Amino acid sequence: MEKRPLGKTGIELTKLSFGASSLGQEFRQIDLDEAFRSVHVAIERGMNFIDTSPFYGRGMSEMLLGRVLPGLPRDSYYLGTKLGRYAGQHFDFSARRVEESVDISLERMKVDHLDIVLCHDLEFVEMSQIVNETLPALRKQVEKGKVRFIGVSGYPMKMFKYVLANSDIGVLLTYNHYTLQNDMALELVPICKDKGVGLMNAAPFSARLLTGAPLPEWHKATPKVREIAKQAADHCKEHGSDIAKLALQFSLANPDFTTCVTGSANPNRVSQWVDWSEETIDEALLTDVLKILKPIHNWFYIEGRPENNDSPVVDA
Repeated sequence: MEKRPLGKTGIELTKLSFGASSLGQEFRQIDLDEAFRSVHVAIERGMNFIDTSPFYGRGMSEMLLGRVLPGLPRDSYYLGTKLGRYAGQHFDFSARRVEESVDISLERMKVDHLDIVLCHDLEFVEMSQIVNETLPALRKQVEKGKVRFIGVSGYPMKMFKYVLANSDIGVLLTYNHYTLQNDMALELVPICKDKGVGLMNAAPFSARLLTGAPLPEWHKATPKVREIAKQAADHCKEHGSDIAKLALQFSLANPDFTTCVTGSANPNRVSQWVDWSEETIDEALLTDVLKILKPIHNWFYIEGRPENNDSPVVDA
């Protein structure tokens, strides 16, 4: 599988990465044997980055990875986790919690270092705390050898720009913002290139919006957004294809994003994604779908503190 450099870190990640949020049962109840197998399949099919967080399953994702990772050669994968968000409304980005969180993640996953640690969903807190307290505390973990590279993850573009302007980070993970429906993350490309920050994309399916599958109860898509997304999915089906396939291929195609993170606790699904990543995108179908989705292009929802969010440009 194609590998791309992660900014100035010296790491090269495969263009498709395994997201372990599914191991935390964020979308459905899982079969543990299938979940373990999905991690093995991801590595066997060539993915070399595993992304997780103590928030996923409130620790469950990391705990389950701790059942799998000891059986894999440590040099066969890069491992990233997050800190700061631990439950729906439980956030703690204090310096003290940084060290505790890193140590707990290491213990849960039974590894001696983390390749990447990100501040998770920082739009829920005051931005200055991330820059002045959390990231400096994370740098101390780098000095101790527990962490290799640090960065941030979240939803709005506004807070990414703030961090990039006011702090020194190595990596950045954006989600739902480089998909068939929303490409706002392109705003980050020149800034990250200028600073040598590795830019990672996640959630090419926009939490199932671009799959045709039922949306999870917590999905914030409006009725209009759901209806237009369904039209796009139906169009793909009528042409003998799957909008999920097109969505994945679209997100993988842009080399400005080092990798695209997506995950499943279904090993067959993981293998299917690898197959799709190796096929040529249907340009005619892509043109049709982008036209269908145009009325909701760059629609987004408000996440976290209103002041940390972007200004809406689409009324949907």
